[in-house]
Amino acid sequence: MKSISSTRMALLMRKEQIKLAEQGRELLEQKRAALMEELLRVADTVFKETETLQQVAATAQSALARANAMAGVEAVRSAALASRGELPLQIGSANVMGVKVPVIEQARALRSTLDRGYSVIGSSLTIDEAAAAFEAEVELIIHLAQSELRLRRLMAEIERTARRVNALKNILIPQLEAEAAYIQMTLNERERADHFRLKLAKRALERKRAAEAP
Repeated sequence: MKSISSTRMALLMRKEQIKLAEQGRELLEQKRAALMEELLRVADTVFKETETLQQVAATAQSALARANAMAGVEAVRSAALASRGELPLQIGSANVMGVKVPVIEQARALRSTLDRGYSVIGSSLTIDEAAAAFEAEVELIIHLAQSELRLRRLMAEIERTARRVNALKNILIPQLEAEAAYIQMTLNERERADHFRLKLAKRALERKRAAEAP
């Protein structure tokens, strides 16, 4: 630490830096705790949406099997081709605990029978049921995708925050404390040396006065 300026001003600066670093660490730890709370909430949402999606997907597969059995595979395929279309999505963002998370804005996937594009007269009720079940599955997939993206962003931010906390706690603050201790030790040694020199000078002056006395 020979390059460190061992002055009282440098010591005061180190102490102020330590204070600011401690405050920063506390704020980051509070942020990490808040992010963890939000992460657990979103994780619970993902878990529930995943379970619901599995149930809806199973329902859709059952509906498809009934439609194939009742209306025929060719009729189902024809209706599927006729009802194909685009589902416009707009991805925005929202701020959660200082983290930008995606917000997916979508048109509803669920459509009426007339909006699906195939002939109402030539189709079967089972085809309508299968179409509605798969449209419901699509909506849930989009909702789940939004929740999973939020979960990933929160996890990434928690990791970044944890690294910053560890850097402050284990690197920067100990380094500043070590530098402050070094400066304090150097100042103490300098003060003791100055005090010793003053004592020597005082004794020398006293001896000189004694020698000059008549």
